[in-house]
Amino acid sequence: MTKKKLQRFEENLTFGNLFQLSYFEVVNGFSMQGRWNDEYFRNTNPIVLELGCGKGEYTTRLAEIFPENNYIGIDIKGARLWKGCKTAVEQKMKNVAFIRTKIEHIEYLFSPDEVSSVWVTFPDPQPRGSRAHKRLVSPEFLARYRKILKDGAVVHLKTDNSPFYNYALEVAKYFDFQIIASSPDLYSQELKEEHYGIKTFYEEIFTKQGFPICYLKFLFSHKKFDEKSKR
Repeated sequence: MTKKKLQRFEENLTFGNLFQLSYFEVVNGFSMQGRWNDEYFRNTNPIVLELGCGKGEYTTRLAEIFPENNYIGIDIKGARLWKGCKTAVEQKMKNVAFIRTKIEHIEYLFSPDEVSSVWVTFPDPQPRGSRAHKRLVSPEFLARYRKILKDGAVVHLKTDNSPFYNYALEVAKYFDFQIIASSPDLYSQELKEEHYGIKTFYEEIFTKQGFPICYLKFLFSHKKFDEKSKR
């Protein structure tokens, strides 16, 4: 492990906006579950998640653009989260928090109807069919989101992986979710403003290498998900 990583891990321990959770701390009753608005943000504003947030570019930038919302970034990589945490601290952002844990644990982090919107930004596409259940827009993960999302919550996806985008689009169509926007090449169409001008670290790399950026935005319906899941 590099010296820089060690320094970042040490500084992470000083950030009041970062929750670093072990598996047992998560499943045995996370103290913030159902209490984010009351105990941390101390307001009633909507909560928006960035899943696989990396350096937290969307978490912090959206929090700056939309101060009327609360933003929480989730990732397992502590060295990456350091950037988002430090940015939020330096800019004195009171509507930002980060959680270091696996996204598989998300249902233990929030209570039903506690989350208003989700951004899935450049996740691992899990290209092998045997790992399809690990894709962050798979029915298995949607079932986890069902436990925490408000009915009609907005779900955003950005990816440089076209097969993954096509998979997500088919999943959304299967559940009859209302698709608000979709594009296999975001920056060549009018939808380029949908991302509010924000680019992640990896997105900058992908676009410079000529990869098209795909985008999908849909509404999560509890009723439609439940109906399809029973079949």
